[in-house]
Amino acid sequence: MAEKTTKSFILRVDAETMNAIEAWAADEFRSTNGQLQWIITEALRKAKRLPKKKKLQPQNEENNE
Repeated sequence: MAEKTTKSFILRVDAETMNAIEAWAADEFRSTNGQLQWIITEALRKAKRLPKKKKLQPQNEENNE
């Protein structure tokens, strides 16, 4: 299984926007960080900017009959 890596960075957001994000996160039962990740991922998906996922090829299994 491929291991996901995360990268940390500082994000400055005005208080009004942060309050809105925190309220939205609470409504969706997510952490603020999780909500921000979801918002970013959705924006990338809609803009067709997400990297394409590699399709897993089925492994050949030998039949022992």
